[in-house]
Amino acid sequence: MYKITKTDLEYLEQIVGKEFVFAGDEVNPDYTHDEIYGMEDFPGCIVFPTSAEEISAIMKYASSNKIPVTVRGSGTGLCGGCVPIYGGILLVTTRMNRVLEIDEDNLTATVEPGVILLSFQEELERFGLFYAPDPGEKSATIGGNVMTNAGGMRAVKYGVTRDHVLGLEAVLATGEIISVGGKIHKNSSGYSLLDLFIGSEGTLGVVTKITVKLLPLPKKTATLLVPFPSLKAAISTVSLILKSRVLPNALEFMEREIIEAAETYLGKPFPDKSAPAYLLVRFDGNTKEELEQDCDHVADICLAAGAIDAYIASDKEQQQLLWDARGAFLEALKAMSELDEVDIVVPKTEIASLVSYTKDLQQEYGVRILSFGHAGDGNVHIYILKDDFEEEKWQALLPKVMQKLYQKGEELQGQVSGEHGIGYLKKPYLKESLGDTLIDLQQRIKEAFDPHLILNPGKVVS
Repeated sequence: MYKITKTDLEYLEQIVGKEFVFAGDEVNPDYTHDEIYGMEDFPGCIVFPTSAEEISAIMKYASSNKIPVTVRGSGTGLCGGCVPIYGGILLVTTRMNRVLEIDEDNLTATVEPGVILLSFQEELERFGLFYAPDPGEKSATIGGNVMTNAGGMRAVKYGVTRDHVLGLEAVLATGEIISVGGKIHKNSSGYSLLDLFIGSEGTLGVVTKITVKLLPLPKKTATLLVPFPSLKAAISTVSLILKSRVLPNALEFMEREIIEAAETYLGKPFPDKSAPAYLLVRFDGNTKEELEQDCDHVADICLAAGAIDAYIASDKEQQQLLWDARGAFLEALKAMSELDEVDIVVPKTEIASLVSYTKDLQQEYGVRILSFGHAGDGNVHIYILKDDFEEEKWQALLPKVMQKLYQKGEELQGQVSGEHGIGYLKKPYLKESLGDTLIDLQQRIKEAFDPHLILNPGKVVS
């Protein structure tokens, strides 16, 4: 644990200004944790830079003095990735929040890492454009999305963040400023350092600019809500939908209990909650007729596969209600109880097996476990709720449940995280999943970028 000195503070104040350096009692406790329960650590100081040059000066000083540096955006992560577990400097990028360029000719945008996802999407709509990645947490920063390779509901059609990042500017641990990629859409020029940075969770460098590709904004959307007699029936229909000539932009699964929780949280009735399980399917396109054909085709597939019914929502208000409820699932659960989460990704056909296993664990351990997620790409969000467990019993129980969930995910040929990242809390499970050889390779990559191991130490593989 590094203790920040008066000399350190004076140097940092010279770089960013005294009003943007906080230490001791000035440190807001909100900056000691992310959105998950039970993990917090105070930094030695918090620094709010506004440019790559300021970050470069900070990193040169930190490197010379072996000071740990943890980077933070909005702090909406779920695995302790932005928690400064070794003290030192917490470098917060929220002042770096400018959209630097929207290039309509090349269909690209260049932004600073502190740009909020929702604000960015709203800005692009003014130009008739959109940025395809759609993580559920709209208050997250673009920088945070890049660092965790965030996915979201539109990944089934458009892919994840990695598929839309064209270039980055980053500051290395030594303070050097580098650029990788650019506005180009193809690149076979050596190793892809761009791909190494994406998903690296601030362990390889501090990203200061991001260039992303844009798409024309679809003119129309439509949503299909399909109730099923069981989750197994719902999930078995997913491959039939994806093999058809129609590709939804979102394909989500959910069960009744989570719908009821969102209904209570939002204070708005869900259109239907009579069935045990549902698929929520969204389409986008340019004409009403095109979307009607897509909805009818997928509805027919679902009904033939045993769906109870199929409800089409074509107007904005109806669709907003459905997707507001889906977007509120996590907040609804957090309002109910303290919790921990798993975002295992498995082959799409194994979702029902994984969720069914959570029911077995509920019975075995007497703990409540709720799930929802992305049926189109196999990413399952599983939440273990503390409810009335005493702290000591909860701390003894939780690792056992988590271990069994990750073991089941591996058995089903899955991976530890689909989109939330590894951070600190998932490190043991990543090591078990990947094995010594792959972990060693990643550690050597980390050391090549950060020889003194000062960037977000203790996270991912370090």
